[in-house]
Amino acid sequence: MKSHLAGVLCVAALALVEVSAFGQAPAQAPQAAGPATHVAVIDVGYIFKNHARFKAAMDKMKDEVMAAENGLKNERDRINGLMEQIKGFNVGTPEYKKLEAEIAKAQGDFNVNAQLQKKDFMDREAKVYHQVYTEIEKAVEQFAREHRIAVVHRFDGEPIDNSDRNQILRGITKPIVYLEPGIDITVDVLKMLNGPAVAAGAAPPRR
Repeated sequence: MKSHLAGVLCVAALALVEVSAFGQAPAQAPQAAGPATHVAVIDVGYIFKNHARFKAAMDKMKDEVMAAENGLKNERDRINGLMEQIKGFNVGTPEYKKLEAEIAKAQGDFNVNAQLQKKDFMDREAKVYHQVYTEIEKAVEQFAREHRIAVVHRFDGEPIDNSDRNQILRGITKPIVYLEPGIDITVDVLKMLNGPAVAAGAAPPRR
């Protein structure tokens, strides 16, 4: 009797083990991540306004432009002085001809220098814009890959001044009519661009 009871208990225990093992869900292999599907927006104009190195480069260039303009102003004043001086001589006299030639040369040099300086500053400004925009593109790409964002749209988050007709028209023609605040990655990308030293401070508030 005892032997029969022990056999029944043993069979029952094995059955419980089988049921327990069968009831467990089989371990699933980790699935590969699918394509990114999220969408985000970025205010590129806001980034340019608050990009630390861009602002420093533009401030430096602004100082150089002012210095160049002061140099041109001094030369223009000198030419004006010569033009006043020539009035004291009779037309056709050697003194008049000499000043006339000097004024003509000075005016020609002034116009050439002014045009060359303007072109130089415009070329340098374009290079700064291009360099910073390339940085923005790379930062957006990195952020998008890390957060599985498939598309990043550009938008203008600047508030509209209802008293300005041009701004009202700009607001009406915005390509994005509504967006969830959570998809705006502008400040996150700006922190990446400005680096840890700058990002440690409070980021400029997003309106």
